Amino acid sequence: MSTRVLVLNGPNLGRLGRRQPEIYGTTTHDELADLCVAWGAERGLEVEVRQTNHEGELLDWLNAAADERTPVVLNAAAWTHYSYALFDACGQLEAPLVEVHISEPKQRPEEFRHYSVVTPFAVEVVAGHGIEGYRMALDVLVSALGQ
Repeated sequence: MSTRVLVLNGPNLGRLGRRQPEIYGTTTHDELADLCVAWGAERGLEVEVRQTNHEGELLDWLNAAADERTPVVLNAAAWTHYSYALFDACGQLEAPLVEVHISEPKQRPEEFRHYSVVTPFAVEVVAGHGIEGYRMALDVLVSALGQ
């Protein structure tokens, strides 16, 4: 029996492959989703990948994950740095949460990127490894779940 996992992506990540490829690479969001599903299957995980540009939708997904005790890999993108609502939603999660970032926010020149409202609730932060970071985040979840 597979463990269900949500991989949730926030604003502008639907533009992967087109948006600043020098930072985020050339893999599209659809390709990322396919990779995550395949990586998950290799690890006994049933991965569902979602992306939204609407904060309330992401919060609804996190609230449902809390109610269902579903593990989450989260790249909240810009919301990572300032959303108190995201902070509150992540604080409700009972299953493991792994924070992932394609780039390394702490190495970015914009000071606001150096802080995350998600980190206090994450079992681990995976940052700066490109798309490969999502595979690494799934590995962290497998370890956190004791599988």
